[in-house]
Amino acid sequence: MSDVTIKQLAKVLGTPIDKLLTQLAEAGMKFSDPEQVISSTEKVKLLGFLRRTHGKQEAPVETTSAPRQITLKRRTVSEITVVPGQRGATAKTVNVEVRQKRTYVKRSVVEEEAQAQVDPEREDAIRKLGESQLKREAEEHTRAEAERRRQEEDAKLRAAEEARRAAAEEEKRKTEEEAKPAAEPKVEVAAKDGAAAPAREAERARPERAREAPGAPAPDSAHRHKPKHGSHRMRDEGASEEAPRYFGAELHLSTEGAARRTGRKRPKTRHVEQARSGPAHAFSRPTAPVVREIAVGESITVADLAQKLAIKGADVVKALFKMGVMVTINQAIDHDTAVLVAEELGHKVVAAEDTSAETTLLAQQAEGELASRPPVVTIMGHVDHGKTSLLDYIRRTKVASGEAGGITQHIGAYHVDTPKGVITFLDTPGHAAFSSMRARGAQSTDIVVLVVAADDGVMPQTVEAIQHARAAKVPLIVAMNKMDKPEANPDTVKQGLVQHEVVPEEWGGDVQFVPVSAKTGDGVDNLLEAISVQAEVMDLKAVPDGRASGAVIESSLDKGRGPVATVLVQQGLLKKGDFLVCGVEYGRVRALFDESGNQVESAGPSIPVQVLGLSGVPQAGDDFVVVADERLAKDVASQRMHKRRETRLVKQAGNRMEDIMAQMGQGEGQLSLNIVVKADVQGSAEALREALTAITTDAIKVNVIASGVGGITESDATLAAASKAVIIGFNVRADASARRIIESSGLDLRYFSIIYDVIDQVKQVATGLLGMEVREEIIGVAQVRDVFRSSKFGAIAGCMVIEGTVKRHKPIRVLRDNTVIFQGELESLRRFKENVDEVRNGTECGIGVKQYNDVKPGDQIECFERIEVARTL
Repeated sequence: MSDVTIKQLAKVLGTPIDKLLTQLAEAGMKFSDPEQVISSTEKVKLLGFLRRTHGKQEAPVETTSAPRQITLKRRTVSEITVVPGQRGATAKTVNVEVRQKRTYVKRSVVEEEAQAQVDPEREDAIRKLGESQLKREAEEHTRAEAERRRQEEDAKLRAAEEARRAAAEEEKRKTEEEAKPAAEPKVEVAAKDGAAAPAREAERARPERAREAPGAPAPDSAHRHKPKHGSHRMRDEGASEEAPRYFGAELHLSTEGAARRTGRKRPKTRHVEQARSGPAHAFSRPTAPVVREIAVGESITVADLAQKLAIKGADVVKALFKMGVMVTINQAIDHDTAVLVAEELGHKVVAAEDTSAETTLLAQQAEGELASRPPVVTIMGHVDHGKTSLLDYIRRTKVASGEAGGITQHIGAYHVDTPKGVITFLDTPGHAAFSSMRARGAQSTDIVVLVVAADDGVMPQTVEAIQHARAAKVPLIVAMNKMDKPEANPDTVKQGLVQHEVVPEEWGGDVQFVPVSAKTGDGVDNLLEAISVQAEVMDLKAVPDGRASGAVIESSLDKGRGPVATVLVQQGLLKKGDFLVCGVEYGRVRALFDESGNQVESAGPSIPVQVLGLSGVPQAGDDFVVVADERLAKDVASQRMHKRRETRLVKQAGNRMEDIMAQMGQGEGQLSLNIVVKADVQGSAEALREALTAITTDAIKVNVIASGVGGITESDATLAAASKAVIIGFNVRADASARRIIESSGLDLRYFSIIYDVIDQVKQVATGLLGMEVREEIIGVAQVRDVFRSSKFGAIAGCMVIEGTVKRHKPIRVLRDNTVIFQGELESLRRFKENVDEVRNGTECGIGVKQYNDVKPGDQIECFERIEVARTL
C-alpha cells in the first residue's frame, strides 16, 4: 500500500477521523493533524494493534534470517562476426553480452499475500464501497425517472397548446366565411388601391385575445354606414390603427419597424406620407432630467467622470472652467472637485467603496496577546549640544568621532542593554536642515530626551524639538549636558525652558530635569533611571508574535547589497524570509542586521534592524508591514504607487485661474538655478532638497529637479546636461561614465560631506554674496591593490596612483563603491622602504591610513585639498 494521509485512510475505512487518531495514539504513534502522512509500516502496526485488541492472533513473525526472496542474475558473452558490404574491408568481431534476471519468492510469502487479500477489514471496506456505489446508482435512476416524467408533462402541454391553437384557427376561419358576403364590395374597392393583401395579413396577425372574443365585430363592420366613396379611406385607416403592436414577441417595435423586420411592404395609399411621419420606434423622449449617482474615489480623470455621468467630456471641462479650474480631459481631479462639478451638472457623488488590496492587507493583520516591550527613546536637541556624545557614553562606542564635521547627519538607531533593561535609542541630527528627520524620530518614539547644553542654554533647534514632542504627544525628559564645565548654569536652562511651558518637577511641573555629563559620565545612571520610571508609568505593550509592522527610520542604496532600510519594529516579530510591503516598495527579507553589523534571525517590538531584499529604496518615514505572500505584497505596492502618481498628477493639474493670473506678472526678472542632488542616505537627500528649496527668493529660484540615493550615474549627468543644472554629491561620487559626460558637457560637479557647506554656498550664490569660496579639489586618487599587516603601522595598503598626485600632508578619504566610508589623514606614505612626500600618477606606493585599519582591496584613497577661490559670475 502506498503512503496516504490520515484523512484519506479514514475515508476508505469509513471511520471518523477523531476515532482513527485515538486508535493511532493507543497504538503508540503520535499523530495530531489529519493531513499527516501515514506510511505502510505504521498501517501494519495499527492493524496488529487492532488485531490484538479484538482478540485475534497476529501473523507469525519469521525468526529466521533467511531472505524472503532471491534474485539471480546471469550474464553470457558471445561473439558474432560482422561481414562488411564493401569490397576489400575486413570482417569485424563484435562481443554480445546478454544479461538475465530472475526473482524467486518463498512460498510462505505468496501465502501471506493471498491471506492479506482476503483480510476481513479489506472486505468490509470493499462492501462499503459497493453499497456507496449502489446508492449512487439508485439516486441517478431516481433523477432520470423524474426527468422523463417532466419531459412527458411538457409534451402533453405542448399538444394541448397545439390543439387550442388549431381550434382557434378553425373558429376564425368560420367567422371569416360568415362575414365574407358583406365585406366583399369593400375588399374590391380596397383592392383597387392595392391594400387587400396587407389587410388580410393584418387580420391574420391580430392578437389571439381579440380573435377569441365571442361576438367580436368584423374589422369593417363599424364603417358600413359610411358612404361608398369613402369606404376605401376608412378601410385603410382602420387597417393601420388595428395593425399589431408586436411581431415575434418583440413588443418594442412599431408598425413600420415590424414591417421592416418581417420583410412585408406597406400598402401605398394616399396617406403614406402621414404614416411615415409617425414614430419609428416605441421609445419616448424623457420629460425630466436623469439624476445619476456615481461612485468616485480619491481622484478621477475628467474623461472617466464624463463617462460615468453619460455626458461629453467637453461639458465637464466647460463646467470646471466656470468654476475656475483649468484642466484638460486627460488630467485628474480630486474627490472634492469631482463632487462640486457633478452637483453643478445635476448629479450626485458618493464615496467609492475600498475593495483594494489595502483592505485585504488590513484584514490579514494578526492580533494576539499584549506583552511588555522596551521603550523607544529619541535623543533630540540643538546641534553640538552633546546628543551623540551622551549616547556614545551609554553605548561605550565611538560614534561622534566618525561623523563628518563632528555633527550627526543620519538617524542612528541602537538598542542598548542597560542595568534597567533594554532601551532603544534614536539619535537625530540637530542641524536646522534636518527638521523632517527630527519629526520622524518624534513620531516613532515613546519618550523624547531633550539634550540642552548647560553652558549654551535654549537654542532654535531646542525649541523645534519641543514642538515636535508636543505634536507627537510624547513625554519629555530634559538632560542638562556639559555639567562638568565651569561655566555651566542649569538655572539658566530651566528659566529658558519655562518660557516654552517646559516646567521642572521641583518647580511644580511634570518634566524631569537630569544633570549629566557625556564626558565624565556623571548623571547617566540617573538619566537611565528616569527613562525606566517613565516607561513603567506608560506601561508600554505590544504583540510579541505574529506579522510584524513598524516604520522606516532611514534608507540607503548599497552597491553590493542593494537597497538597505533601517526599520523599527513596533508590533509582531520580523523574521528572515518574510514578505513585506514598505511604502511603495516590496520584497522578501533576505537578511537582517543589527546596529553592529551582526546578522540576526528575527527582531521583536522596539528593536531596530537593517533589512535587505526590497525592490527599491523606500522613503524614510514610510510604514512597513509583513504580508502573507508575495502576490499580495506586489498588489499593495502597485496600488500605492498608482495612488501616489494620481495624487501627484492632481497637484500638478490644480492650476486655478487666479494662481495663473498671479504668476503672469512674475518670472520676467527671476533667475532659476537647477540642482541635481545625490546623497548617501534618503534622510540626507530629503533634508538637502528641503533646505535648498527654501533658499528661493524673488530674485532667484532654486529648483531641485532631481534627488536620489547612491552614486552619481550616467542618467543623472544626462539630466543635468539637458537642464543645465549643478550636480551636488553629498558623500557620494560619480562613476566613470558619468564623469565622461560631465567633462564633455562642462557641467559643474561639486562634492560635499558637510551640509553646512552645501547650504552656505548655494545661499551665497542665491543672495549675491559672492565673497571667497572654499572648494575641495581632488589632487590624486590611489587604488588599493592589496593590504599588508605591519606590527608598527597596522594595515598598510599597497596602492597604485591612478589619477593626479598623492601628497603626504593632505587630508584623504577612503571610498568604497563610490561612497565615502572614512575621512582622515595619512599616517605614512612610502615608496619601497623610503618615506616620500608625494607619489605621482602610475607609481606604486604603500599608504598607511591613520586610525583606520579596515582598508580592503578595490577601495580608493582620495587625496584632496581645500582652497579658497574668488567667486565670479
